[in-house]
Amino acid sequence: MTERLFDDGDRTDLDPFALFEEWFALAQEAEPNDPHAMALATLDENGLPDVRMVLLNRRDTRGFCFFTNFESEKGRQLLANPQAAMVMHWKSLRRQVRMRGPVERVTEAEADEYFASRAKGSRIASATSRQSRPLASRQQMMDEVAALTAMIGDGDMPRPAHWSGFRIVPVSMEFWKDGEFRLHDRVRFTRDGVDAPWSSTRLYP
Repeated sequence: MTERLFDDGDRTDLDPFALFEEWFALAQEAEPNDPHAMALATLDENGLPDVRMVLLNRRDTRGFCFFTNFESEKGRQLLANPQAAMVMHWKSLRRQVRMRGPVERVTEAEADEYFASRAKGSRIASATSRQSRPLASRQQMMDEVAALTAMIGDGDMPRPAHWSGFRIVPVSMEFWKDGEFRLHDRVRFTRDGVDAPWSSTRLYP
């Protein structure tokens, strides 16, 4: 589909979600570490942008999901202002995908399913971390993890109420491919709402 993506005469019925799957499959083969890493941008209460790397853990034609502590800075920012932008850059492929749109919370069932799929140590770490808040020392954190680990023993670690996920529902998806002399290829898909059809436009690099 990439050939059609950059063919100005044959792009009318391309699905950006399907294109993303094609590119992501290539990234999984080419990237040695975390092909699902993405930069996530949000806004704080003063309108100042905030950006950090997170992992894309679920995706379908509804949108792109990541999971986090809702009491973290990004969690609080998204609950207050549920819209975001993200970019995935695969250096080895010289490609990137950008998108932005409204954000919604995943369902409790989706959060439970993903949390249960994580290693027990990761679940314990998620439960003990007061993400984004001051920490006196690393030792304090490790002591808290050890205490919870001992308390649970062989039991299960349930998902904390403050830990869940967000889904970015894109209204804009842009595909960028490196070109010689910085004459890159860029095509942006946009739609007026989450149920509207997509249209595409080639952009100057």
